[in-house]
Amino acid sequence: MRSRRNACAAWLLVAGALPAALFAQPAPAVLERPSLPLPLRPYAAPVVPPIRLSNSLRLQSLLRAGSLYLTARDALALAIENNLNLELDRYGPLEALSAYERAKSGGALRGVPSAPASVNSIDSGLGVNGSLLAAGLLGGTGGGGGGSGAGGGAAIQQVGAITPNLDPVLQNVSTFSHLSAPQSNPIVAQTSSLVTDQRTYLSILTQGLLTGGYVRFYDYEQYLNQNAPTDNLNPAVGPYMGFVFSHPLLQGFGTKVNGRTIRVGQINIGASRERFRSQLLDLCASVLNLYWNLVSARNELQVRQQALEITQKFYDDTRKEIAAGAIAGFELRRAEAEVATRRQEVAIGQDQVQLRAIALKQTLSHTEDPALEAAQIIPLDRVEVPETEDFPPLRELVMTAMAQRPDVAVSRLRDQTDEINLVGTTNPLLPSLQAYGVSYDRGVAGTPQASGGAPAYFSGGYGTALGQIFRRNFPNEFAGLSFSIPIGNRQAQGDYGIDQLQFRQGQVRGQRDENQIAVDIANQVNAVTQAHARYTAARNTRILQQQLLEADQKRASGTAVFNTLMTDRRSLVAAELLETNERAAYARARVSFDQVLGQTLERYDISLDEGLSGQVNRQSQLPDVLEPPAASSSAGGARSGPQLGQVSR
Repeated sequence: MRSRRNACAAWLLVAGALPAALFAQPAPAVLERPSLPLPLRPYAAPVVPPIRLSNSLRLQSLLRAGSLYLTARDALALAIENNLNLELDRYGPLEALSAYERAKSGGALRGVPSAPASVNSIDSGLGVNGSLLAAGLLGGTGGGGGGSGAGGGAAIQQVGAITPNLDPVLQNVSTFSHLSAPQSNPIVAQTSSLVTDQRTYLSILTQGLLTGGYVRFYDYEQYLNQNAPTDNLNPAVGPYMGFVFSHPLLQGFGTKVNGRTIRVGQINIGASRERFRSQLLDLCASVLNLYWNLVSARNELQVRQQALEITQKFYDDTRKEIAAGAIAGFELRRAEAEVATRRQEVAIGQDQVQLRAIALKQTLSHTEDPALEAAQIIPLDRVEVPETEDFPPLRELVMTAMAQRPDVAVSRLRDQTDEINLVGTTNPLLPSLQAYGVSYDRGVAGTPQASGGAPAYFSGGYGTALGQIFRRNFPNEFAGLSFSIPIGNRQAQGDYGIDQLQFRQGQVRGQRDENQIAVDIANQVNAVTQAHARYTAARNTRILQQQLLEADQKRASGTAVFNTLMTDRRSLVAAELLETNERAAYARARVSFDQVLGQTLERYDISLDEGLSGQVNRQSQLPDVLEPPAASSSAGGARSGPQLGQVSR
């Protein structure tokens, strides 16, 4: 008995390993498994990590004396570690892993098979009712009880073939009953009240096959004790054991159709990582734009502050000139108006700096942080515009984008999953041809009654009956084919047509998107080129205005000269502001250029694993002297820096 059961268990374990053998691919754990012994671990809930709402220690390390000193790289690191939108996006790959784990188990969409019914079941030939059943005098089929043992299943709507449950399922139903039944015809039972004590045990072990069928082993036992004098064996036991094999031969056959959800689950793991990489890239581009906008606003504010200082000096000089009688007194009112205008511009510039700092802070923090809210952001990087722009050929840029852009990778993976899923509506076009086979063995044993004529061969208990089963004294075997074909087959034809047309639409959309990428890259190259040209023109204009102001300052004093200097100063301030704005526009154009090529993460040395873990490995290093960097001056900036995307300290 042990050898037979061990062989059955080994066979089912080998069948259960079939999906893993066909789709072997290491995958990280979705959730932390509970610390329990292996037999109990699958039935305990995994440990779901809590959400992270605290800010990283990097934020505190960059705060000094109420100021947050930031390079572009540190701003990106803080956003990766503390941004709530990105924290929300991190659950996407985990959900894909969970979906893959479920796909490997097979089964329908959240379907739960019902348990087999065995209450009040009757073993053919055992007891009074069993004798009537064997004689065909009771409802049912003669020789019943040796069927497949299959229970009903939950009704589930799903397009395409349903993958069998690939996890072995062990079911057991045990019943204990005490039954009393009046006997209107006491000839058979020789009693007017038939009292039955009955115990039944039904165990079923089912293993689905990735090829589409299933194998089932069942073990049934019935114990019966009645008050009927006509029972030859009383009490008696009637066990039987057997195998059921069922497999489709046309519709639903093969690993290609039944394993499609597993393959799609594998692909979706990579697709979810690419989608997260796309979200990470978009976040980095957004943070960089906010950072360079803040740099521009601070530079603009510094230009306006310098203009206010010079205007204030002009005002003081005007008072001296009026006191000396060199110019008319009404010029003082003009100078006062000029100072008031410059002060208003400084106030507006301060508001702009504050608003852009708030926008940047929103992306750098998980939760409210009073220290961050009160801190002044001191950007340590500045935009450095190269003298010339040298772009590779457009075709080379397009190839780079196709290799690095995450949305392109997601589109290609989606095409793969769509093509795999086509099998789900192609296979159902075939008719349904099901092959099945059943093999089981019976045994009966009990205590012979004095009035009966039971042979001594059946005398004994459960062990005697098992011996009959394993010796195959009473074998039962049958096989069959079940064929079904829908006339017209319009449902399968419609599902196939819908999927094929949607697949073709996806291919067209993919080609359209690739063509659009080439257009976007060409537009972005043009945008960077134009931004560079506008900056160069603005810089040259600022240089000319500065030279003009210096030349006019060397002239003799007087009202005409004073008016000329004020006009020159206004023109120079406007030129400096234009240069600052064009430098910021160039920075944004370069950020968009890197984004359209999918190179933002590589340019700033950010890995996908860092984004997924929410922890950037690079350490922040503050400069030795913590001072606000000099903004762009008339010479283009008092502090040299790296090219866009690099860090200066």
